[in-house]
Amino acid sequence: MVTNARTRQESAFSAIADPTRRAILDLVRQRELSAGDIARRFPVSRPAIAKHVRVLRQAGLLRERRASTQRFYSLDPAALQAVDQWLAPYRLFWAARLVDLKRVVEEDAKATRKKKGDS
Repeated sequence: MVTNARTRQESAFSAIADPTRRAILDLVRQRELSAGDIARRFPVSRPAIAKHVRVLRQAGLLRERRASTQRFYSLDPAALQAVDQWLAPYRLFWAARLVDLKRVVEEDAKATRKKKGDS
């Protein structure tokens, strides 16, 4: 049985796979924007942007606030927690690789200095 949390997690990954949706998240990360403000920033149709916004809302990445006839959207970072948790081991992997790279570069620089001193 697929759990609702699992489905939402997969939705978050799927939602951020699209560059337009990532750009929308970048916009609303800075401040709440109306649907029209979001749509004006992209060279595609309003219905296309509405579909992207709907996908982001369904994935739990956007909050919607209604004021009269307008809809305003802001980032809901809670859904990104699953992405962050998935990325954690990769951050550790790259941190270890960078430490290894630093060691190799420092050893190479030390060997080069020693060689120049011997000449």
